[in-house]
Amino acid sequence: MYGALWRLLPGPWFVRLLIVLIVVAAILYGLFWYVFPWASTFISPQDVTVE
Repeated sequence: MYGALWRLLPGPWFVRLLIVLIVVAAILYGLFWYVFPWASTFISPQDVTVE
């Protein structure tokens, strides 16, 4: 699967690598600034009971 995605990207390998790094950074940004804060409203870490 990753090989097929790699072949779909345009340009030489360093341009492909730059595209992949930008996409990964954008995904992480979206997760940390939008998804995780939204999901934290449903999770209450104070209600954990470990004995």
